[in-house]
Amino acid sequence: MHRTESSFRRHPGSGSLRRFSFRRKPTRESISEPTSTWSFNSVDHEWQLLREDGAQIQLVYNKSEHIPLKDFAAEIRGGKDIKEFILSALVLLDVQDTSVWDLLEIILRRIKHTSIRNNESSSGLSSPVLNAATTMINNTVSASGGGHRETLNIEEIKKVVFVNDRVRILAKTLQATTTTESNWTYDQSWLAIMCTSPSILKRHVAIARLKNPCNLGRNCQEARFIVFILSPMKEKGTKNFLETGRTFATIFADIELRAKLLKATTQEEFISIIDKHTDNLMEQQRTQTRNSLPDASDDINYNPDMLKVKTYYCPILYDMYMDLTRRLPHYLSDFYDIFNTHRGSQKVLSTAVFLYFACLLPSIAFGVLNSQVTNDQISVPKAVASQCLGGLFFSIFSGQPLIVVMTTAPLTIYVKVIFVLCTWYRLDFRDTYALVGLWNSFFLILFSFFGVSKIMKWSTRSTEEIFALFVSIAFLVDASTHVYKNFICNYSTPACKHYDEYWKLRRTNKNVTFNFTDDTLDEPCARDSSLLYILLTLGTVWLGTFLYKFKQTPYLTSAKRELLTDYALPVSVIIMSLIGSVVFKQINLQSFSVDHEHLFVMVRLKSVTFKQIIATGFLGFSLSLLMFLDQNIAGAIVNSPANKLKKGKAFHIDLFVIAILNGWLSLFGLTWMHGALPLSPLHVKALADTEERVEQGHIQSVIVKVRETRLTVLLSHILIGMSLFMRDILKQIPMPVLDGLFLYLALTSLDGNQFFERVTLFFTEQAAYPPNHYIRQVPQRKIHLFTLLQLLQLIILCFLGFSPILYCKLVLPIWLVAMVAFRYGILPKIIAKKYLRALDQRL
Repeated sequence: MHRTESSFRRHPGSGSLRRFSFRRKPTRESISEPTSTWSFNSVDHEWQLLREDGAQIQLVYNKSEHIPLKDFAAEIRGGKDIKEFILSALVLLDVQDTSVWDLLEIILRRIKHTSIRNNESSSGLSSPVLNAATTMINNTVSASGGGHRETLNIEEIKKVVFVNDRVRILAKTLQATTTTESNWTYDQSWLAIMCTSPSILKRHVAIARLKNPCNLGRNCQEARFIVFILSPMKEKGTKNFLETGRTFATIFADIELRAKLLKATTQEEFISIIDKHTDNLMEQQRTQTRNSLPDASDDINYNPDMLKVKTYYCPILYDMYMDLTRRLPHYLSDFYDIFNTHRGSQKVLSTAVFLYFACLLPSIAFGVLNSQVTNDQISVPKAVASQCLGGLFFSIFSGQPLIVVMTTAPLTIYVKVIFVLCTWYRLDFRDTYALVGLWNSFFLILFSFFGVSKIMKWSTRSTEEIFALFVSIAFLVDASTHVYKNFICNYSTPACKHYDEYWKLRRTNKNVTFNFTDDTLDEPCARDSSLLYILLTLGTVWLGTFLYKFKQTPYLTSAKRELLTDYALPVSVIIMSLIGSVVFKQINLQSFSVDHEHLFVMVRLKSVTFKQIIATGFLGFSLSLLMFLDQNIAGAIVNSPANKLKKGKAFHIDLFVIAILNGWLSLFGLTWMHGALPLSPLHVKALADTEERVEQGHIQSVIVKVRETRLTVLLSHILIGMSLFMRDILKQIPMPVLDGLFLYLALTSLDGNQFFERVTLFFTEQAAYPPNHYIRQVPQRKIHLFTLLQLLQLIILCFLGFSPILYCKLVLPIWLVAMVAFRYGILPKIIAKKYLRALDQRL
């Protein structure tokens, strides 16, 4: 015992003396150290740390996350959940219990009894049987689904609500906070408690109003309202425990509602107050949304550019002037500002190499197709030269340099139509080709001068994604056709059948002589070539997509993963080309011919007649519609708000540049080109910094910023021009690698295509639906109906594009225009405008 010293001090203001004492500070050696004991719990298979008084020390992980308030005007589950649950919810008024454990005991037992009564009353049980059933606490109650029964285990659910038996801390809660400029505080008058259980098959909601404020923890010391949500483990994203809790938490966050609920005397009045408050909230949010988000078919007065357009009197060249005003101040910075960004130099190099292969190899493949349909009048070297000149010209003079120009499958189809017509009517192909191209340039110049690109405001996201998916299907069809033709020529030949019959007889040991004809010996069986063809095609796709997705794996470092992702396409092409041309050089693979003819021979136009000029005018106008839509759709996808571009768009300048470019290409018999899908969006992704965001278990890749530059397209097409001097090396690239490239571009372009994502929902479990905006805002049946209508449009588009009927291909541009008319003329009569706005909005 330490010694105590005493002294006396006179108290101020009095004459008495006060005695006080103090204890000498104990020394360090005299302090007893606390003790703790480690022990292993064989039941839970974990180590425990026990203090000397028997208390157990445990770790608790807490995480706070911002959850937005429910949008009752847009999110369909908001008002629907309130209407569905408020009439059947368990409402307890003026509860005396102040323990959360006891309160949950009451709520769970009432939910259990209510479920049993509802089930047995629906089964037609008599009153005595019903009373007997309610007095017993069964462990099974029927769910709303036919025949299935859910097990409501009260003790198990109570354990799930808390962290564990010893730590009585609520595991999942939802609570409001009040934020000011200086600080923030918790709203401690109410609390939403949520939990999931594998033993139930439907959601349950209970609301309790406590008679006296209850202390439920540090952040909720004066709770008057408790909202309890019990949900199954597997539930659709918009109907899970968090979304249901967010619905009720949104209305309980309003202090006016809670004040009214405190005055309610009966359960009917309590429910009526919530019901009316929800109706008022829905109408208020709907009115504000209607005023702030007009439909795309309405007059667009909210766009400042459109306001400026309405102030001028002469429409000619004004839109081009507006594009120049937007883009010209950024022209020089397009060449150098990328080097001021993080990893700018590396992005320039990797994207330029990516574009080199992504533009060169398709131009070779389309050159092969054009060479086959035009009897080598448009050869592979001409296609490569056209790609080089077009890319350089567009990268220097265009308004939006992120658009990649290239010849495409629809243009190849159009060239075939022109050649067939020239064969029918015995016309010179080069002259007719040049006339169609000049007419096309003339109409495109008119479109750009008169600002016709403004009508693209009517082109919605769904229409653009239909066309983007059509281009991907065209790539898939081209690659599959080449594989099929290779198998027909090498695998299923008469020579192979003769060899099969011969070896079949040899295996059965029959002494039968088989006579080989001279034709059979001249045509060897080359099944190894077909097998290697399909292996190289699929191998290019697999290796490219594997490296493209490598950034999402945990291997290597983040910088190395991103490097492999940037060079996914060139690495896969080079490796598969080496495997096909070096490792299996004994196997004869199909390749393309590369001649050394003079590339730039101008068309003379000497034998052109007046009738031919007029007839080609109609073909040129149809071609101009195709180029107009393709170019503007590519520009609209590149300038999507999701890409977060800063320097503005220039539709009319780009269209004018495309017109001048194709006019010159037509005079030399080179391939036409325009803004290409899917290369243009892939170019944006290659220059973008992205981050992965996880929402309710679903990973979404979001673009943070995009480096807008002209250097990537410029450098890549300089390399393509240099490739013209390496024609013998280009011949070493096997055709299956080109087909694999087509498949790679088709597959990688599906990322971010909302139409394709909604198609996959037909085969997806509802619990695995992503928490997208349209899933929240549009009923499921309307989503599937809209997707089916899009599929119908895509089927018609594919029929016109791939039909063997010649004139059907000429209708393809007209159908693209008709799809826009269908979107605004017919579709709003089938699906409400608010749902169309949610499905078509650009994010």
